[in-house]
Amino acid sequence: MQKTEFLVVGGGIAAAYCASELRRRGADGPILVATREPEPPYERPPLSKGYLRGESSREDAYTQPREWYEENGIDLRVRTNVMAIDPEARTAKLQGGEEVGFDKALLATGSMVNILRVDGAGVDGIHYLRAFGNSDAIREEAREAGRVVLIGGSYIGCEVAASLTTLGVECTIVMMEDVAFANSFGDEVGRFLQGRLEENGVQVIGGETVARFEGDERVQGVVTESGRLIEGGMVVVGAGVRPDTMLAQKAGLEVDDGIVCDSKLESSVPGIFAAGDVCSYDSVVHRRRLRVEHWDVALQQGRHAAGAMLGSEEPYRELPYFFSDLADWASLEYVGPAAEWDEILVRGSLDDGEFSAWYLQDGRVRAALSVERSEDLIHARRLIEDGEDVSELRAALANPEKDLTGIP
Repeated sequence: MQKTEFLVVGGGIAAAYCASELRRRGADGPILVATREPEPPYERPPLSKGYLRGESSREDAYTQPREWYEENGIDLRVRTNVMAIDPEARTAKLQGGEEVGFDKALLATGSMVNILRVDGAGVDGIHYLRAFGNSDAIREEAREAGRVVLIGGSYIGCEVAASLTTLGVECTIVMMEDVAFANSFGDEVGRFLQGRLEENGVQVIGGETVARFEGDERVQGVVTESGRLIEGGMVVVGAGVRPDTMLAQKAGLEVDDGIVCDSKLESSVPGIFAAGDVCSYDSVVHRRRLRVEHWDVALQQGRHAAGAMLGSEEPYRELPYFFSDLADWASLEYVGPAAEWDEILVRGSLDDGEFSAWYLQDGRVRAALSVERSEDLIHARRLIEDGEDVSELRAALANPEKDLTGIP
């Protein structure tokens, strides 16, 4: 039986950065990275942006070139599913029956897309976006679709609609929300982002739930619960994701909306860690359990997990950071996240497309969003982490001319 010191399960950015950080920190023992993907670990944001538009290649999305793994003594196994882990014996069974022993392990198994279970869901032309092949198929079929219907008013639906529109494809977004992004950022900011979509030709239909797909062999449209027919020769569904906890559950790890981890990102079984979309960790910054699905969080958690696997007792303190681009129409950055808020302060001008939105609860900053005002997030990070009451500073936060250095 092969023996490795560090087993890293996953094909995304958390897995890749864990492996590279282990080497950077001086780990010289064997590292095995196993991924079911046919590619080396890669970044997923380009799938709905530059890669989808044909502006970047697969290789551009790789976190490291293929040869990097061999050069750094890392055993990379693509097209290799980890079928089971025995935490007590410290062994993993790989696809094909091979067993591997390990000392420490990282589970970075990511997420699975939510599938719409409605009538007609099995016809051709209905797509979900999670891998290179999905992005390739969407790009190719969209050219002949006439109109593409996007299901969902958050990141995937809006980003894909923006990218396809720049390729000359007519797009309609159908969503349960009345306003795009409203669940994450509130109606005011959501209306700004939706406005950017509509100004550039994307039709947005809110307050509608998909009842069924029209078409015998290939999709011809979407019918909503209200009976409305939205015609389209292709559909892209962005109905969210759920953490892929199957391997962890089979191994007996504690699971609750992700793999339950402590503040070091260590699971309920000592020596087995989690990072990325699948990690539900005890946040010392937010003072609550948190699971975040975004690129930068996966990167930072992968690095932190490497340190923890090498014996660090430091808690994970990075404040989650998000970003999204709607083609070149709007770029947003966000720190938080805010589970809820009771006030939003806008600093700058939504009309001019240069502003930050500050999300407060009980007088404390819980999150902040920036469009063309990245410098505001430096101060937002500090205020979120400090957790101080800023009730007396509302005027300063809302004044774009006010220097926030040293506040409070």
